[in-house]
Amino acid sequence: MHVLNAMPPYNLFGLEEQDYENARIAVLPIPYDSTASFKSGAREGPHAIIAASRNIELYSEEFGKDISKLGIYTLEELAPDFGSPEGMVNRIEKEINILVEDSKFPIILGGEHTVSIGAIRSFSNKMGKNSFTVLHFDAHSDSRSEFMGARMCHACVTARARELCGSVISIGVRSIDEESMKNYGKDIIFMSDIMEQGVKKAIERAIKASRGKVYVSVDLDVLDPSEMPSTGTPEPDGLHFRELVEMVKEIARAKEVIGMDFVELMPIAGLEAPNYLTAKLIYLSIGSVFSSKIQSKY
Repeated sequence: MHVLNAMPPYNLFGLEEQDYENARIAVLPIPYDSTASFKSGAREGPHAIIAASRNIELYSEEFGKDISKLGIYTLEELAPDFGSPEGMVNRIEKEINILVEDSKFPIILGGEHTVSIGAIRSFSNKMGKNSFTVLHFDAHSDSRSEFMGARMCHACVTARARELCGSVISIGVRSIDEESMKNYGKDIIFMSDIMEQGVKKAIERAIKASRGKVYVSVDLDVLDPSEMPSTGTPEPDGLHFRELVEMVKEIARAKEVIGMDFVELMPIAGLEAPNYLTAKLIYLSIGSVFSSKIQSKY
C-alpha cells in the first residue's frame, strides 16, 4: 500500500528511488564526536542535515538541472567506535575503501572533523601519497601534532593529513597556535588574506598550490557565525555562504575532485536555518563537481 501524502524518504535530499549500483555518489553519515574538546553535539549533525535536505527542491536554477539525476545514494549511519579514535578512523577507512573500489564518489556527513582522517587515509592507500591535495576549509588550522594526549582528534586533522597526502592547503583560518604558525603558515590562506586580497585571488592561490587531484574537507565553522552559529567552536569574521559556494565552483572547474566531507554541524534546537544551509551547500557542491555530467530534460 502506498501512503497518500507521505513525507519524503529518510535519505539525503529525500530521494524517492535509490539505487546503489547506478548511483555516482555515495553519502556516508558518521554521527561521531568523541574527541570534542569544547562542546559535544556534532554527532547530531548528519541527522539534522538529512532532515533539512528533504525539503530542498531538486531542480537547481543555478545549474539549470536536477542535480539528483546523477544518482545519490545515502548509506546507513556508520556506528561510532567508542573504544578509541584510532579504531573509528580505521572503521571509516574500511568503508571508504569499499566506496572507492565500487567507483563511487564519497561524501561524508560529520560528525566531528576527525572523521576526515579515515577518508584521506583510504585515498592515500588507494592512489598514492603524492597524487592528491587536501583543500581544507576551516576557521581553525587543526594542525597540532597531538592534542590533550591524542594524535587522532579534531585538532590534529591536518597534521595527520600531511602524513598521508602530497599537500594540505587550509582556507579561511582565523585561529592557530604559535607552533603551527611557524611550521605550516605558508600552507594557509588566512581569513585576513581573503579580506585583503578578495575571494577570487585567494582561491587562485589555493588551486595553484594544489598538486594532483583534490579532496575537499569543509568544517562548517569556516562560515561566519552570523550564518552558521551551529558549530562547537564558532569564530567571528568567517566566509559567507555564497563565497564558499563560489570557491568550491572554482576548485571543481580547475581540479578533479575525488571526494568531500562536511563536518562539525552542531544543531541548535529550534534553529533550522543552519541545517538547511548545510544541505544546500552540499547540493550545490555536488552540482559544481558534476554539472557537466547531469542530463537535463528541460
